[in-house]
Amino acid sequence: MSHEVRMRLSKGLWQALHEHCARTGESVSHAISAALAEALDVEHHTIYQVSTSGALVQGVFQGCVRIGDIRRHGDFGLGTFEGLDGEAILLDGACWQAKGDGSLRPAPDEALAPFFVATHFRADQTHLLTDVRDWADLTRRIDVFRKSANMFAAIHLRGHFERLKYRVARKSAAGAGLVDATSHQAEFTVENVRGDLVGFWTPAYVRTINVPGYHLHFLSDDRRFGGHVLDLAAARLQLDLHLESNLHLVLPETPAFLAADLSGDPAAALAKAEGDDSAKGKPQK
Repeated sequence: MSHEVRMRLSKGLWQALHEHCARTGESVSHAISAALAEALDVEHHTIYQVSTSGALVQGVFQGCVRIGDIRRHGDFGLGTFEGLDGEAILLDGACWQAKGDGSLRPAPDEALAPFFVATHFRADQTHLLTDVRDWADLTRRIDVFRKSANMFAAIHLRGHFERLKYRVARKSAAGAGLVDATSHQAEFTVENVRGDLVGFWTPAYVRTINVPGYHLHFLSDDRRFGGHVLDLAAARLQLDLHLESNLHLVLPETPAFLAADLSGDPAAALAKAEGDDSAKGKPQK
């Protein structure tokens, strides 16, 4: 339900508003709504999500929303690109694309995403984590600070990593399911690197919409590499936690999405494609 508001603006504000709309392509109504949301802290606790995890499992990799449009709804997040062409990391308003060959580049605004999760990140809590042994240890530590198993949380970790294992999806042919598409993904292990972990914790009850549990991408300080985190070890990490109370879900209108059978439970396929959370804390061979 929407409401109509009548208001008076000064000549200067009116001119600035129209100049902004001419520059960005936004409507006047959208620009005013966005400004009010910013002032009232509405979008600061809103997840803006493109498509669903269930659609990814079914192989719906066709891009549907431009990176430039996603950045209007968040300065922090993760996702992937058309054709599952690498991993996306959005941090401080800049979006990066980690490619399957191990390279990293700024993602162009015109690039299309088939799946993305973003938010305007403002830390509600800040904590120091020391002697983080592995993935399982990290997630147990963060669990302590989440106030509910039914709320989303955006997670930002920063520090020096003694060891980090990550993977990067490679571009896949149309029609391949997520499990098949990620079966040939590139995996990397690095040591003694500084960087950021960017991601989310998602409740299990929305597993057909988003990846349940912890989902984190890495971005190195030198902007040379990044990807989907599988395992790690760190002596000292700063944890910033941002709790989310709103979900804005954008559904694609692409032929592939409209024709996909999304009635099944994608949990098992997601766990396998994402690296199997149950195995992330085990020692690597």
